[in-house]
Amino acid sequence: MTISKLPKLPPRRKDAHKGDFGRALLVGGSRGMAGAIALAGMACLRGGAGLVRLAVPESILDTVAGFEPSYMTLPLPADEAGRIAQSASDILISHFAASDCVACGPGLSRSEELTRLVRTWFTTVPKPMVVDADGLFPLGADAGGLITAGYPRVLTPHPGEFARLCGTPPDVRLPREQQVAEAVKLAEQYGLVILLKGHRTVITDGRRTVENETGNPGMATGGSGDVLTGLITALICQGLPAWEAAVLAAHVHGLAGDLAASELTEVSLIASDLIRYLPKALRVVL
Repeated sequence: MTISKLPKLPPRRKDAHKGDFGRALLVGGSRGMAGAIALAGMACLRGGAGLVRLAVPESILDTVAGFEPSYMTLPLPADEAGRIAQSASDILISHFAASDCVACGPGLSRSEELTRLVRTWFTTVPKPMVVDADGLFPLGADAGGLITAGYPRVLTPHPGEFARLCGTPPDVRLPREQQVAEAVKLAEQYGLVILLKGHRTVITDGRRTVENETGNPGMATGGSGDVLTGLITALICQGLPAWEAAVLAAHVHGLAGDLAASELTEVSLIASDLIRYLPKALRVVL
């Protein structure tokens, strides 16, 4: 079914301070993909999170910091390829504990060490977590498969990433109806919220399933998913449960794309435009 009533953020008190709107930690980035984690961080800020910190390989920290002065950065040890190294895990423990929501995946890249790290974080970090992009790779069937975390987890795969989560052969494209049915089954089995991207993005927790109606083909561009990851993280930081945050974020993300395309055209739309139009989209729903 389509979304009949959007979740709402609670109104902000007059005497509120930044700590009231949550502490977000976004883990990702690698050499050549600094922009992905930066887009997620900027979207998290525009989505209303009070404090946003990006944990990235030290080799790209200056680049990531240069995109936006309003978020903080945390340097992590990097391997020779410019990816987060195994030794970063000890550094992150205290930052996981101090965060209200963790995002993992934008620009992360892939390695055997990262596969082990992400699987560990997925099961042990006792905070809500949003997992996207390369953060989904360690959860694929050929990397050990999905696991039950016991904590709120939102996965945001596109159809190709979802096929890998299901163990579908790479040359087989499941019909959309079958993808949705499989998403419902996996969400219920593993206690997840799954946001299955695509034309009419579907959000399910295994009990409830809705279809988002905002968005347009101009959003089929690199970085769009990173913006969505940051937005979901921001809404969870402000107190929305994982399901409600995913539903509201999908609508606002698509609406920002529609507003941007109406002025810029679908052809010219890029991911950073979505961030610029998030305030206008939020004004409509708040």
